[in-house]
Amino acid sequence: MVEAVTSAARTAPGPERDQTLRLDPTAPRPTRTARLLATADRHRADLLAGLLFTLLAGWLTHGLWPAPGQRVLALNAADQTLYEWFLAVDSRALLGDFSLLTDRLNAPDGVNLMANTTVIALGVLLAPITWAFGAPVTFALLAAGNLAGTAVAWYLLFTRTLRARRLAAGLGAALCGFGPGMVSQSNGHLHMTAQWLVPVIVWLVIRLLRAADPAGRPAGPDRWRLASSAVGLAAAVTAQLFIGEEVLFLTAVTLLVMTLAYGLTDRALLRRALPSFGGGMMVATGLALLLLAYPLWYQFAGPQGVADGMFSPDYFSADLASWSTLSPQSVLGSADASRLTTGPAEYNTFLGWPLLLVTAACALWLGRRPLVVACVAGALVMGALSLGPEVIVAGERTGLPAPYALLAGVPVVDGALPMRFALAVLPLVGTVLTLAMDRALAASGRARRLVPLAVGAALLTVFPTPLPTADRPALPEFVTAGHWRQCVRPGGVLVPVPAATPADPWPMRWATAADAAFGMPEGFFIGSYGRDGSAAMGTYKRPTSALLADVAKRGVPAAVGDEQRRQAARDVQFWGASCVALTDDAPHAETLRKTLEQLYGPGTRVADAWTWRF
Repeated sequence: MVEAVTSAARTAPGPERDQTLRLDPTAPRPTRTARLLATADRHRADLLAGLLFTLLAGWLTHGLWPAPGQRVLALNAADQTLYEWFLAVDSRALLGDFSLLTDRLNAPDGVNLMANTTVIALGVLLAPITWAFGAPVTFALLAAGNLAGTAVAWYLLFTRTLRARRLAAGLGAALCGFGPGMVSQSNGHLHMTAQWLVPVIVWLVIRLLRAADPAGRPAGPDRWRLASSAVGLAAAVTAQLFIGEEVLFLTAVTLLVMTLAYGLTDRALLRRALPSFGGGMMVATGLALLLLAYPLWYQFAGPQGVADGMFSPDYFSADLASWSTLSPQSVLGSADASRLTTGPAEYNTFLGWPLLLVTAACALWLGRRPLVVACVAGALVMGALSLGPEVIVAGERTGLPAPYALLAGVPVVDGALPMRFALAVLPLVGTVLTLAMDRALAASGRARRLVPLAVGAALLTVFPTPLPTADRPALPEFVTAGHWRQCVRPGGVLVPVPAATPADPWPMRWATAADAAFGMPEGFFIGSYGRDGSAAMGTYKRPTSALLADVAKRGVPAAVGDEQRRQAARDVQFWGASCVALTDDAPHAETLRKTLEQLYGPGTRVADAWTWRF
């Protein structure tokens, strides 16, 4: 039959003849440019969605452009300083100078990168950009790219896996990528906004489930798809751990709840697929644990590792009233709402009444579809966990226990910040809205008009505003011109005065500008300096560091005697320092210089800094 059709086409006049000639293997093949243009034409709607997401992300972060090295996030500059330092350290992987225990901070003990909220995979992947343009540029790219990438990934999942219409998928994905929690976390928390692998993980779980369901296949489950899905899931989970471990944890909890709810709703599918699906998940889990065994051991039991969380669940709990309030970073939000959370990077629950009511109405309209039930169950559980151990309403503690109290004492889990459980609600709401929009667009009558109108209006209430930015203080010439090399060899330890602390991490920008070519004492990081080796922010100060910090704070000369000089010598030896440096922009620089001269003798002037070499 195929041969007959081909023969007829060859003898046919007109368009049929032209089409066949194009298929002739002897005819010239289309150029690569022509093929690319044809592919772009077929996917122009998808490309348009990606372009719109990219433009929106660029607009939200435009305050960092076009000169990221001169701009800083106004609402959380400290965390930006930390992440730029992370990116600088990660970029050293290009030189083969990288370890999970870095010696470029907290000299001489170092910092366990796995115990901190690093983005190792992204830092290594973008290392060429960091080396070429600097860590601030890489940070700005990730701040925008995480938002756009997350939205694109959900859009592809909705259109390819759920087969939703592009308009419906675009609106749902926009909420997933640019919802209040995502925009809020963009104020310095790259590890929380890098969620573009989450839809990939979800897709692989769905693929595994579909391969495990023997319905319609006489031969039973598709073993090839089961195996490939399990291997792919293990790889995606491994990658996500090195991008954002907390996001991976939230994804796992959400998927567990959704799987249980889905199975209870569709028990026939549960009976058919459970054996193969459970086996596939066990294979994926086993492979992931095999790949991650060493990094996880290093995180919890390695040098400077911590096995507990350092943040109080009682403090980082979502206020129940915040769910019905619009984020201050939304166009219709009010700055007064900030009192309902811990800071501008944690507006995770601020969805507002309009979006909550529209989502609830859409869920009821969609009925008892298994996916809708699973999304609602996941949203309710994750939303309840975000409330922390005790329900708080409008800033007042009610004394009523919340579900998170059940997790008290559970290793690792109880270290999670409760209010961040709410971040998992965004994609669940986005999925429900996508399903509702898709059904409405396929319907006729009032539903076709009312549902898109309601969804669009609700999404407009949470439309974000650009991230506030400010001018970045200039770095000293001692650092930018490379004069530090006269004071300390690459890989050695430079002691800035005053030293970096969690509250004032700004000296870490010196190391970032130098591509982390030297180490520093103390600093802003998570380490095992709490009681009995528990997690703590930063480390204790050495006596000399504490003395200099006091001078920098009060501007009052310190009383320096022989004991202080001997201690200063011991501290330099403890740090393994090659150089102590005081730049002209330090607070009370002249008083600090006189104190340092009493401790270490006359200094040497190098550019805009005084230095003492050892």
